[in-house]
Order: sequence, then C-alpha cells, then structure tokens
Amino acid sequence: MSARGVVSLSGNPRRGSRTSHVAALLGADLHDELGLPGEAVHLDLAELPNPLAAGASEALAEAVEAVRGAAVLVVATPTYKASYTGLLKAFVDLLPPAALDGVLAVPVITLGSPAHTLAAEVHLRPLLLELGATTPTASVALLDADLADAAATSRRVVGSLVPYLTAVAALAARDSPVLRVTAAGAGLAP
Repeated sequence: MSARGVVSLSGNPRRGSRTSHVAALLGADLHDELGLPGEAVHLDLAELPNPLAAGASEALAEAVEAVRGAAVLVVATPTYKASYTGLLKAFVDLLPPAALDGVLAVPVITLGSPAHTLAAEVHLRPLLLELGATTPTASVALLDADLADAAATSRRVVGSLVPYLTAVAALAARDSPVLRVTAAGAGLAP
C-alpha cells in the first residue's frame, strides 16, 4: 500500500448512525490489517456543514482533501429510495473529475431489507468508478442483523477484503498492468 491511509466516509444524514459506526470500524480495521502508517480517518457527513449551503467551508474542503488523499476509501451509506443518500451525492458533487484516481474504494450499503442488496452494485459502485476509483471487491451489503454486532461484522468483512486490496495494491506498486473496471467497461491500465 502507499503511505496514505484508510478514510471511511458515512453518507447517513443522521449523526451517530449505525452506518457511520460500522464505516468507522471498517476503516479502522482495514487500516490495521493493511499495516498502514498513522491512523484511519473517519468522516461522518452528518457532522460536516451542509454541502449545498452557500459559501466555501474549510471543514468541507478538508474532508474533500482527505477523501482524495486516501489509499483506501470506505464509502458507506444507508439505502434511501433504493439508492445512496442525497447527502452523499451532494458531497461527491464537490469532487472534481477523476478525484479518486489511484484510490481503492470499498462501497458499503446498509439496508433494512435484502430487496435492496443490489443498490450498492447498481448505484454506489458506478458513482465511485465515475470518480476514477478502483473497486476490486464486490460491494458490501449489510443488513440490520449485521449491524447488531458491528465489531464482529467489521472483522468478518475486512477478512474478506484484505486479500483483494493487497493484491491490487501490490500490482499497482510494481507498475504492472492492473485490471481496472471503469464506467466504460473492463480494461488494462498502466
């Protein structure tokens, strides 16, 4: 991995939500398992100024830079109308094109019903790909039952993610061609 760390981002509009809690755990556990320097950073968008409010905000600018500078970005959102939240959309609209180029991203969605399981693959993953992120793993869909013991869920999920993230990071570090799935399809990128 690079010297950059893991940033977790919660798009739940409610402060202190279960989505935010599991995102922070996933970020911290990934950071530890990957052996990255420093500490994991967690951003709860509900605690930041409204991205739609007039005027620039130093806190929002710092959050944007933290997201852009991540080695691994965990993006977690609850399902809202079978997609991600408007708060998450408003925040990512602050990011310039290709802002996540070189970032390994993990889409995470929390849901009350298994009927919305595909929302992460159909809506959240394409959003991250559009911003240039590499998403080498399947999206993580967590039901309410998974959130009851968020710490155990985080350890289980991280255990399944780490082999893929380290393999892709190792290929990128060697300047080997890396399979990148982009909004346009799959291809080899230098």
